[in-house]
Parts: sequence; C-alpha cells; structure tokens
Amino acid sequence: MTSTLPFTARTTAEQVLDGVDLAGRRIVVTGGASGIGAETARVLARAGVEVTVAVRDPARAAALVAELPPGSVRVAALDLADLDSVAAFASDWQGPLDVLVANAGVMAIPERRVTATGWELHLATNYLGHFALATALHGHLRAAGRSRLVVVSSGAHRDAPFDFADPQFEHRPYDRWTAYGQSKTADVLLAVGAARRWAADGVTANAVNPGWVMTGLQRHVDDATMKAMGAMDEHGEIIEQPYSKTLAEGAAASVLLAGSPLALDLTGRYVEDNRVAPTVRPGDDQPGGVAAHAVDPEAAERLWEYGSRALG
Repeated sequence: MTSTLPFTARTTAEQVLDGVDLAGRRIVVTGGASGIGAETARVLARAGVEVTVAVRDPARAAALVAELPPGSVRVAALDLADLDSVAAFASDWQGPLDVLVANAGVMAIPERRVTATGWELHLATNYLGHFALATALHGHLRAAGRSRLVVVSSGAHRDAPFDFADPQFEHRPYDRWTAYGQSKTADVLLAVGAARRWAADGVTANAVNPGWVMTGLQRHVDDATMKAMGAMDEHGEIIEQPYSKTLAEGAAASVLLAGSPLALDLTGRYVEDNRVAPTVRPGDDQPGGVAAHAVDPEAAERLWEYGSRALG
C-alpha cells in the first residue's frame, strides 16, 4: 500500500479522484470556505459526496455553495476555539459520518493569545478543537462502518516537539513559529492516537502535509518575514518557489486520504506529496518526512489524555 500510491507532488485533487464515485458519502471539512479546505470540499462534492463545510462565518461559504450542484454542499457554524461551538456542532449531527477532514487552522499569530479556557490559540484551534470534534463525532464515524479521520498538519511540526511541561507558553517565551509548529505536531499525534484507539471501530486516521500553498493562512505573516523567507521580493510581489503548490495540488493529499480507495486501509501515517513520508530524526539531512517526535505512540497517548482532561 505505502509504496504503490501512483501519485506525485504535482498530482491535483481532481486527478486523485479521477473515475472514483463517492455518491452517498457524507464528509465534514472544517475551514472549508476558502483555501485548501474549499478545494477539498469542491472536488469531493463533484465526486458525489454530500459535503458539510464547517466554518466560523457561514456567509463566507456562499460562493462555494453557489458554484456546486444544489444540495451537494451544506454549511454549518463551527468555531474550533470555542468548545461550546464544537459541542453544538456535534450534537446537531445526525446519522453516520464517513469522513472528518480536520482542515481549519491558524498560523503565526504575532502575540500570545488564549481562549476563554486558557489555551494558547494555535493549540486551541489547530489541535484541541479538532480533538474535541473528532471525539464527539466518534460514534457517528463508527456508525459508518468504514470511516476516516484526516488531520491537516504541516512540515513546520519538525521544528517543535510537543512541550508537555509548558504547552501554553505560560513560562517559556512565546514564539509564534514554535507555537504553530507545536500545534502541528499535536495534529500528527492526534491521528496516531486515533488510529490506535479506533481501529476496532473501522476508523482509520492519518495526518497530511499539504505543502507550501499561498492562502489566507498566511494572513498573520508580515511582509518583512515573507521577504526574509525569500517568498516576497522588494516590491511586495510573491516569489514562486520550486516547492510551491497550487490549491489543486495542495488539496490532493487531503482528498486522497478522504476519498481514494487506494487509502482505504492506510492508518496512523503522515502523507506528504501524496506519498507516505519516512520518519526522520534530529540531524537527518533530508527534506520532508515526519519527525519521530510526532509519531511517537507514547507521546500520542500522553497527548490524548492531556486533551481529554481539558475537555473535562
């Protein structure tokens, strides 16, 4: 399975599902009103899926709904940083759920911000909200028979193991990239933990790195930082990088894990460039890959317990 996926980094989401009929499937995509989430929802809907786009502001999904066949996309309110909102969304869900795509996220918030429950905002939105949603919808995933959890992570996880001693930056200096990277490590650990815990229920769980795609996720990244990264020239124009991807390419791995029959039995893995990534350790001189700290089963179990305590 892991060595025979017939795709490359430049495969598009539509190409992944070429010839695949997903009629009758029900899939939730968080943050599905724009960017990679919208492209994921768009391609799945065109393959016959009944897609529920879960977003903070439902009005932002109006354009997506208008361009797709009537009834193929529904929109529901969901604020992942608000656990009451997560609980309300889950309690409103009726019937089996085939796939949950945990796509929504925030990145590089300049100053430390916390939610009403005291969680640092990257960790609250990117990890805890999705953990709460996935566990609340677990019964619906189990009812589908064979279902999938897809968690969107990032290559930034490689630079930031989960800091169990001070995850909320209450004592260590806040750094926006460390905060983002830690939350993306937590996302991979969420998939690893769910894969181990829910296998008997017929639920697979995987994490995905969509690659470098310019979307609204970068809204907190200032021009000076973009220039320092080599992603913007002195005139404020974006510089295309060799590794940059289009939205269609960036959504491919999420669509692969959510809908392709080739990923039916894949679980507990991290996918990038539409292939299962190798595990890398500190000092390994290679691009890409998943950090060992993000697929450590002991860390996944510890994080699951930490998240569960936060949910009460």
